[in-house]
Amino acid sequence: MEKELYPDEKKELYIEVDGVKYARIPVKTHVIKLGDDITEVVDRYTKDKLQDGDWVFISEKSVACTQKDRAIPLKDIKPSRLATFLSRFVTKTPHGIGLGMPETMHYAIKECGAFKILVAAACGAIGKLIGKKGWFYIVAGRKAASIDGPTPNTIPPYNEYVVLGPKDPDGVALKISQKIKHPVFVVDINDLGGNILGSSDHSIDNDLVVRILKDNPLGQNRESTPIGIIRKV
Repeated sequence: MEKELYPDEKKELYIEVDGVKYARIPVKTHVIKLGDDITEVVDRYTKDKLQDGDWVFISEKSVACTQKDRAIPLKDIKPSRLATFLSRFVTKTPHGIGLGMPETMHYAIKECGAFKILVAAACGAIGKLIGKKGWFYIVAGRKAASIDGPTPNTIPPYNEYVVLGPKDPDGVALKISQKIKHPVFVVDINDLGGNILGSSDHSIDNDLVVRILKDNPLGQNRESTPIGIIRKV
């Protein structure tokens, strides 16, 4: 049963947080695209798996891809000269391109404003000089941090897209929760850390959810598991 529920053998099913053991169960779906109703998608793929007390988490990218103008083909993006210049100074990691390409930086400037991105870039540069990481995203904020660019392992067609953060993640989480009758979280989790972008139940500590998901149990490559279930065991 565990293997059936947890198709990625490279990820750990269980984690213990504050003395409580949790299972994190990825849910495989079709490739979610514009035109899909994310509420119906979550309901369809989780309704035969959910148990009393379960929480559901959804990748922010899968939510954004169902929303108009949040997933943009690379071929339609003409980066500004400022975006091209600033992208050269972004540290690229094996975990994702981030804003290290002109197209993603272009949308960071559009989402956050040129002044804020310039200030963030200056803070990031100072941080690097003194050995401190992450100052750019601290200043630029979640809108910038939520922008995803393509990587070699990104599932098609999004290997040729820039995907922005979702609109109204709290509202999306609440709508899904009302449908499936379980708490829902829209999450931005990767191999470097994570944030809760939207929550249907603010009585549940977001930091607890992040710690439960800190090792990125959904993965971020071609697993096709954008939804997950958290279950106390």
